[in-house]
Amino acid sequence: MKIKAVLLDLDNTMILFDETAFYLRYMERIIPFFADLIPEDQFRDRLLRGIRGLLRNNGEVSNREFFLDTFCDGDGAVRQAVWERFMRFYEEEYEKVPVEAAPPAGLDRVLDQLDDWGMELVVATNPLFPQIAQEKRMQWAGLDRRRFRWITHLDNSTYVKPRVEYYHQISDAIGRPPQACIMVGNDAVNDMVAGSAGMATYLTNEAGAVDYSAVTRGRNIRLGQTYSADFTGPLADLLAVVERLRSS
Repeated sequence: MKIKAVLLDLDNTMILFDETAFYLRYMERIIPFFADLIPEDQFRDRLLRGIRGLLRNNGEVSNREFFLDTFCDGDGAVRQAVWERFMRFYEEEYEKVPVEAAPPAGLDRVLDQLDDWGMELVVATNPLFPQIAQEKRMQWAGLDRRRFRWITHLDNSTYVKPRVEYYHQISDAIGRPPQACIMVGNDAVNDMVAGSAGMATYLTNEAGAVDYSAVTRGRNIRLGQTYSADFTGPLADLLAVVERLRSS
C-alpha cells in the first residue's frame, strides 16, 4: 500500500534539545507555581505518578481525565482548581523555561516536499501534556501547526507511547490505515513500536540513541523491548524513503 501519511515525533526528532536539562528547569518553575495548592514535597511525586500512570489508561477516558484522577488521588474537590492552574502555567510560564533548541538540518525542506507530495502530516508526540504545551514546543523549531492534520495531546488521546493502540488511534483520527502511514522518530521503543501497528518506521539519528538507563536507574522500572526500524538515518534522508514508498 502506498504511503499517504507521515507521523513525526517532536522532541529530538523535529526539535533537538537536551530533554533532561529542560525538564529539570521545568520542574524548578512548575513546583513553586502550585505551592499554595499542593506542598512542594508532594507535587513532584504526584506529577510523575500522574504521567507514568497514563500507561495504564485503557482508552475509556481521555488522557487528561486519567491524569487528573491519578494526580488528585480521586479528590474531586481540587480537580478543577488543579487543571486551571496547569493551564495558567502553560499559558503564562511555560515559554519562560530556559531551553536551547534547534531544528535538525533540512527540516523545512523535508516538510515542504512532503506537502508538495500531498502527504498528510501528523505531530505524533507523546500526549502527556495539553495542546498548548505541545504547540509551544513546536514553536521552538518554527513549526506552523496549520500544516499538520493532527497533533496528539492530553485531550484528544486515550493512550500514550509505547502503547500500540496510540498508533491505531492516530490512524483512525486521520482516516488512513496503518499500512498507509510511516512513523518517524528517534526512540527505538516509543516510536518504532508503530511497526507493530502495521506502519512503516524510520528511526532518526541526529539526537543519538535514547539513554534509558537515565530513566530507569534506581527506580525499579522494567524497560520493555526495543523495536527494529525499517529505515534509519538523518531526518533529511526521509524524503528518499517516502518517495519510494509513495510510489510502490
